[in-house]
Amino acid sequence: MDHTGKPVPTKHAAIEKMVESFRKNPVVDFTNTRVAFAHKSDRELRKMAWLFGLMNKHWLVGIGSKLGIAAIRMHLPFVESVVKHTIFEQFCGGTSLEESRPTIRKLFDSRVQTILDFGAEGKETEADFEQTKSENIRAIEFGAGHDSVPVVSTKVTGLARFGLLEELKGQEPENEKLRAEWQTVVDRLDEICAAAAKTDVTVYIDAEETWIQDSIDALANEMMARYNRERAVVFNTFQLYCTDRLEYLKTSYAQARRGGYLLGAKLVRGAYLEKERERAEEMGYPSPVHETKEATDADYNAAVQFCVENYEHIAFCNASHNADSNLLQAELIAEKGIDRKHPHLYFCQLYGMSDNLSFNLAKEGYNVSKYVPYGPVKDVVPYLIRRAQENSSVTGDMSREYQLVWKEMKRRGLA
Repeated sequence: MDHTGKPVPTKHAAIEKMVESFRKNPVVDFTNTRVAFAHKSDRELRKMAWLFGLMNKHWLVGIGSKLGIAAIRMHLPFVESVVKHTIFEQFCGGTSLEESRPTIRKLFDSRVQTILDFGAEGKETEADFEQTKSENIRAIEFGAGHDSVPVVSTKVTGLARFGLLEELKGQEPENEKLRAEWQTVVDRLDEICAAAAKTDVTVYIDAEETWIQDSIDALANEMMARYNRERAVVFNTFQLYCTDRLEYLKTSYAQARRGGYLLGAKLVRGAYLEKERERAEEMGYPSPVHETKEATDADYNAAVQFCVENYEHIAFCNASHNADSNLLQAELIAEKGIDRKHPHLYFCQLYGMSDNLSFNLAKEGYNVSKYVPYGPVKDVVPYLIRRAQENSSVTGDMSREYQLVWKEMKRRGLA
């Protein structure tokens, strides 16, 4: 049943029943806060409780988001320092690769690997695009020398002009000027993927807004066809809150099989829900995202099942903070007797969130990574604001993260 009391769509009813049965005797205990926060000192735990407590105040997050962006743009040094030692410290590895080393090492001590994510997005100049490309390649070279860093993530809006991606919609450019600009974008991404192909590092290409996603898909498919012959070097990202993405995942799989390459698939629910709905309403077209969270969950879990069933030809990463979706994958792997360390089966969560999922999965021997953004504070602010908004609560109830931290503080006798 969904929150309105209506039955789950028939096509996914069997998966919902499966998840319900797995909850009764789970292969991983996601409620174990001792394991989840073993890497946190008492002082760090208290700071987390304080920070998530602030983010739990919806009105404060709303005001803070607007003021934070304005203050950073005005280059107020004290603001940057405050951000760096609070929310930045919680959700980012550091301002550079070197500064991120302690975070990476600490995660790896708990058998959790790192996905490096240079925090640049929404850039508009050629110099910015070249800097992002160079930083991605530098991260790949860094990862090549560390077992703790198997993946580097890249955002196409850090490598290409948004307007170009929007105009082309995944189609061939119609004039020489656009053709030249597009080829430069292809070449940038190719340099990144080629660098990864020479090492054991993988590249995740992030999904973005639906009205530029066709262009991103075209780039990802071209790179996968080029580099995913012997191993999955390149992954595309599928946002399952979009009504068409489950079918597109299956289409991409069929295309990869015909093309003789491995499909690399990172599954996420989606990051631009309100933006997508507002734009659809303003421009008078049907919303591309599911109407309910339950419909998104149903498609997401169906995608997890599809990827596990076809794991020999799909390398995939379950990038979810949803306990049921992580439990589903863990249980299917165990049920089918697949090696928990199979290189095609990964879990990942954002650094600073859902430690109850990451560290308990790692303890049980599954492949787990944390998405660790890094970069100058001013460049990472949009990302940090999204994290704060995710963790705020309209109702005033304690957020999931806040509840987990308090549970562990009580267990340690700190609250």
